[in-house]
Amino acid sequence: MRRTRIIDEPISRSEPGSFVDANNMRSEDIVAKTLRQTAGTVGVATRPKVVDFTKRQKERRRANLRQTVTHVAAAVGAIAVVAAIVWLLFFSPVLRLNQDKISVSGANQWVSDQQIMAIARGQAGKSLLLVSDAAVEEQLSQIPGVSSAQATKRFPNGFDVHVEAQRPAAMLRVKGTDTLTAVDNKARVLNAVDAKSAKGIPVIDVTSVDDAVSSRALRSAVVILDAFPEGWRKDVTAVSAPTQDSITTTFANGITVVWGDDTDLKLKMAIADKVMNDPKVIGDKKQINVSAPNRPIIK
Repeated sequence: MRRTRIIDEPISRSEPGSFVDANNMRSEDIVAKTLRQTAGTVGVATRPKVVDFTKRQKERRRANLRQTVTHVAAAVGAIAVVAAIVWLLFFSPVLRLNQDKISVSGANQWVSDQQIMAIARGQAGKSLLLVSDAAVEEQLSQIPGVSSAQATKRFPNGFDVHVEAQRPAAMLRVKGTDTLTAVDNKARVLNAVDAKSAKGIPVIDVTSVDDAVSSRALRSAVVILDAFPEGWRKDVTAVSAPTQDSITTTFANGITVVWGDDTDLKLKMAIADKVMNDPKVIGDKKQINVSAPNRPIIK
């Protein structure tokens, strides 16, 4: 039996715009192409893969749920860690200020340990991270007689407080009585003391302690007295402060110094010291007026 031989002939190409013969165009066997695409590994046609969109959607939902659960768990874990750190640092006993580990220093008979400790103990029970050094120092500076204060945290549970306590600038004595009231250089009333403790401290006679500490004249007087060297302070026998511009002091040598107000104190004190200690200048004079330091008057 003779087989018919099919000879592929080249497809004629036509020029653009010329006639095209459909018999000469190559045809494509769609069926054969489909069989080739669906043929299995052994050359047998297989059934095309069918995608189950419902199943895929369920799988995607489960994946999204797992991802959400993972994110939520991570967020909860992070919050738990932060909460644990906050509790450890601010509320646990690890950094809590213990009352028995508070130390104070610098007190004297005018500024007591009890006054300082009362302020420091107000911070007991707090985390040291919540204790404000500046706030404690500000409270301590409000105590009459305290010129400066320093508060230092001592981790993990301690607190050290140190103050510079003044001696009184002056003692106020109500006229007609022996009652003495100590005041600092801001005219603030200090602790009550006995007369023996007031030795060497200038005394100012007043009619009323309350009225005196609120007057500008007394405030100016205590500033001047506080600036005196200790040798001068113990030799002051009288202080007069009728107004803030007419402060005078009398010393044991009988010389009275008119200070005027409390301005230019260093210059006024230098002039008064030089005059009092120079017999050729002071002579038998008993008053030095340095209220105008550029023109001192000796008489």
